[in-house]
Amino acid sequence: MKFTLGLAQTCHPEDGDVINLVDRVAYEAQEARVDLLVFPESLMTRYERDLGDFLAAAEPLDGEFCAAMNKLAAKHGLWIVYTVNELNPGGKPYNTVVVVDDRGCVQGAYRKAHLFDTDFTRESDRMGKGDRLFEPIDTPFGKIGLGICYDLRFPEAARFAALHGAELMIYPAAWVDGKLKADQWQTLLAARAIENEMFVAGVSRADTGYIGQSCVVDPQGVVIAAGGPAQALVVSRIDTSLIGEVRSRMPVLEHRRPELYL
Repeated sequence: MKFTLGLAQTCHPEDGDVINLVDRVAYEAQEARVDLLVFPESLMTRYERDLGDFLAAAEPLDGEFCAAMNKLAAKHGLWIVYTVNELNPGGKPYNTVVVVDDRGCVQGAYRKAHLFDTDFTRESDRMGKGDRLFEPIDTPFGKIGLGICYDLRFPEAARFAALHGAELMIYPAAWVDGKLKADQWQTLLAARAIENEMFVAGVSRADTGYIGQSCVVDPQGVVIAAGGPAQALVVSRIDTSLIGEVRSRMPVLEHRRPELYL
């Protein structure tokens, strides 16, 4: 199966009009004959926003922001993957990614399970944890799996997706810049692709303090499309038949010994 993937490596708009930004990028994606368009993490609400404002901005998945995004998917005839500051009535908002089809119908959603609590930031101060991994969904482009940013550092999520039939694993991200961070980003994307013999795509914000450098990696670990640090639409033609070829030569998933891994 062949299709065209677009990674919308964007900055958060200064005027806050995310819907207008998405509309403009979707027009560009149409011109490039993109079938599946992916936006980065922290799309709906800038992560750096004041905590009180950030919490107040959260919306449910049937709220105004998602309704507008879903309408744009139908308008442009694109499958779109986008991220939401999802209202959680019982606590802090979820960092959520949504998949909507080309008719504007939601096909799946995933709440980030691994929160980025490090020596300089604590995502858990403003976000709630998702409590399950995303089970891959069928699309016209094959089965896709989802993770968000920091999830990339946990190989179990990608392996779960592969074992449930994923042919493409997508990571919307706001990958923070810093020493070796860009190198780690590409290495981790390639590792997830190689160890699971599937396509892996990561799209990161391009704002100041984030790396951009979105890329698509094939099942052999080869980077087949990549962006620089600035805003860009990174386009990649994907042929999922390569997965079968790679797995027939080296059937890694068949060679697993799960009884030894507990």
